[in-house]
Parts: sequence; C-alpha cells; structure tokens
Amino acid sequence: MIEEPISKSELGNHLLGACDILRGPINQDEYKSYITPLLFFKRISDVYDEETAEALEMSGGDEDYAALPENHSFEVPEGCHWQDVRNTGTNVGKAIVDAMVGIERANPDTLSGLFSSFDDASWTDKGKLSDERLKDLVEHFSAKKFGNRNYSADMMGDAYEYLIKKFADMQKKNAGEFYTPREIVKMMVSLLEPKPGETVYDPACGTGGMLIEAVRQMDNSKLAYGKLYGQEKNLSTSAIARMNLYLHGAKDFRITQGDTLREPAFRDGNTLKTFDCVLANPPFSLKNWGSDEFSSDPWGRNIWGTPTDKSADFAWVQHMVCSMDKKNGRCAVVLPQGALFHGGKEGAIRKELIKSDKVEAVIALASGVFYSTGVSACVLFLRNDKPTDHQGRICIIDGSKIFTAQRAQNVISEKNAQEMLSLYRSYEPVIEKCAIATLADIEREGYVLSANNYVERKREKVEPPTETRKRFYDLLQQTKESEERLLDLLTKGGYVDGE
Repeated sequence: MIEEPISKSELGNHLLGACDILRGPINQDEYKSYITPLLFFKRISDVYDEETAEALEMSGGDEDYAALPENHSFEVPEGCHWQDVRNTGTNVGKAIVDAMVGIERANPDTLSGLFSSFDDASWTDKGKLSDERLKDLVEHFSAKKFGNRNYSADMMGDAYEYLIKKFADMQKKNAGEFYTPREIVKMMVSLLEPKPGETVYDPACGTGGMLIEAVRQMDNSKLAYGKLYGQEKNLSTSAIARMNLYLHGAKDFRITQGDTLREPAFRDGNTLKTFDCVLANPPFSLKNWGSDEFSSDPWGRNIWGTPTDKSADFAWVQHMVCSMDKKNGRCAVVLPQGALFHGGKEGAIRKELIKSDKVEAVIALASGVFYSTGVSACVLFLRNDKPTDHQGRICIIDGSKIFTAQRAQNVISEKNAQEMLSLYRSYEPVIEKCAIATLADIEREGYVLSANNYVERKREKVEPPTETRKRFYDLLQQTKESEERLLDLLTKGGYVDGE
C-alpha cells in the first residue's frame, strides 16, 4: 500500500523530527552525521524492496532473478537491509555500522566511503546512544516508506535540501561551509544557462546544490548523466553531496574528496580538464591555502600571479578560469566584495582578469544573505566567448538594496533574483541599480569593480543658498513668536511671573 503523498516541507519536518530523539546526548551540530546516513540507508533499502517486487512480478516469482544485481540501483547484501537492523534487539549501533559497511563493500564503484565518511558519528558508544534511543530513531524512520513509489527522486531530494537548510539554521557559525542560499544558486545557474549534454563542474561543491540546480535547469535531462563533476575538501560534506545527488535521481556523476587548490582531481594529463560550465561558492578569504605551491603550480593555474596565503579568493578564480572550456566556457563564482577593490597582489590579478575581457557581469549582493558571515558578497560571471555587443564592456549591478528583510537575516527571494537577472539580460544602465562600464571606464577607476564607482545615483535637488537662508530666518521668527505665545499663556495661568 502506497502512503498518501505529503509536501516536501512536511516530509522534511518528519525527517527533522529525528533530531528530537538525538537531542541531549548528541550536540545539534552533529545531527547531520546521524540523520543523513540513516536516511540514505533507509532510502536504499526501500528502493531495493520496490525493485525486488518489480522483478518478481516480471519473472513470475523467480527469486533468483529478482536478486540479480542488474535489477537493482544498489546491492543490499544479506543481513544489511534496514529490516535487519530494525529486528535487532541489542547492540543496535553495531548492527547499523555493520549494515552500512556491508552496503559500501557491495557497491565499491558507487558507494565506497559514503557511510564511513561520517566518522564523527558514535553509533556504538552506548554512553551516548543507548539501544533504546537507537531503536526509537530506527522506528521514527520506519514510520514512512522512502521508495520511488512513495516519493519521487525530486521530492526526496528537495526534502533533503530542506533538511540541510534546517541544519544550517541550527549552526549558523559554520553553515556557510556547506550551504548556499537556493535563490542565489538558481541565479548563478541561470547566468550560465547549462544545456543538456554540457559538462558542469563545481570545484568547491559542498553538498552538491549547484550541480543539482544545473540538472534541474536542464529539465533533468538524461544527457546530464556523466557530465557532473565536483570536488569537496571536507570528507563528510563530500559524502552528503553524493547522497544529495543520488536522492535527486542524478546518475553517473563524479564527486571527489580532496583539496582542489593543492591537488585538483580532474585532469587531462598535465593540464586541467575543462568544462562548459564552472560554478562555485568557495570559502571566503581562505587562509594558509598553499600559496607557495601555487607559485610553481604544475597545472599552470597562476596565469596572472599568485595571491598571498592570507586569501585564496583569486586562486579560486584562476583555477576556475583555467577549468573553463576554451571556446564555450562560462563561469559563475561567489566572492567577498573585497575582491572587487582590494589592492596589492589581488588588485594586480583582478586587473589582468579585466583586461582579458572575460568578465561579463558583476553582481554586488546585499549584506547578511549568507550564513556564518557578515561579509558582503558578490557574483562574478565570466565567459570565454562574450557576445559581440558585450565585448569590451562589463555589466555592474548594485544589488545591495535588492533583498527581502526577515527577522533573523536578509534573504534573496525569487523575485529579487529575477530582478538582478533581468538587469543583466537587458545589459542597459539603470539609475541606482546597474551600469554598463567599458574597459576604458574601468581603467580610469584603477581596475576597481565596486558598483559605487559606476552606478549612477539619483541627483538630489540642491537648494540655492538664498532660499536656505530665507527658510532659516522664517523658522527663527516662527520660533520666537511661539515662545512669546507660550510665555503669555503661562503668565495668564499664573505659572510664571510675567515681569
């Protein structure tokens, strides 16, 4: 029997309800290390059951045929199914770990290291998680089926992203490391306009949200299969990205764990692999990122120079430029707004980037729209083959006032994002919001890209000094007359001596 469908927020809230069971012995910043792998384990088991039922129906009840690997998205070895854990009375934590390890080993090409990446989860520590508490957790997930018949991959994936956002709300201090607000992601992907069959690469992919949005804007085309690439330094976050893509129904993608700046994962021989669409929200102003190694980079990414070890912003930019397809490559990257005007080595690299005429647009975002940082951010949009009418020009958008204020923080709504996209697509100046600057204009401004240097402001009416003086004396006379009337009233009332 298929459950009645519910909304993604209701499904997300059900998943979030597992936090109530963990609350107490487990810190809230650790919730994702328990809930994420359990959700994926349950999803794999429920989909496996659906595939088994379909194969049995197709084969007339042939159980050997139904167990064949080709009938399943993932293999679930004997003793490693969700129901096996649910039937466990003691040492439940060990049963969970054994099942997850068994599934990983049975699917080395796709799930290797996926569950074990959450190495901070203390499943077998009964001082933290008793058998009774773990049984409650398992039963909470067992209350719903998470198969494809119950929830589509898109619905399941959206509910999971809802869960990721809630985790971000819980730990705003570190949330920006793995969560980029969705409307900003949508806007960036819309700038790139990925087409079915094109390659998409995120060198700081976090939980995979940008890659998922790229597939969504390609109408979930199967031509995206095998075209998605991502690298993420954090081990558990890279595992979340893989789970996120699987839950959204993505197939045949490559997510690699590792340090992109020190050891890029995607290469063609001695050079970087290139992609049609490159996008990322890398860590802002990353320190101690490997400047010395970058100065003699074996992949030639220091095309315009080497930033200091105090900030990797322009190391990321140069890596992404070198990762763009030479003809068709486009790039969208989130940076702190300081990258638009800082001098020194950053300023020298920015100058060369501008002179290359790859910058098509700069969008300065409102402050406070990213978790974990009060730093104002911007989006740079680059293209190797700019349209003829955009060549030698850059669209500079001041989005500092294009946001929706909420009690906890500012947000970019869908309407806000569409307004900024419309400004880019029109590629025309708009007072207070947008300027189209030529490279000569930018050279005169010292190769600074701050919106305030270019966006025309409304001219305030300036009052002539004679009128200002007249208003002053008129107001002064009115004040004197008012004082006289007040004194007269107080005297008549007997409150003051009139002399």
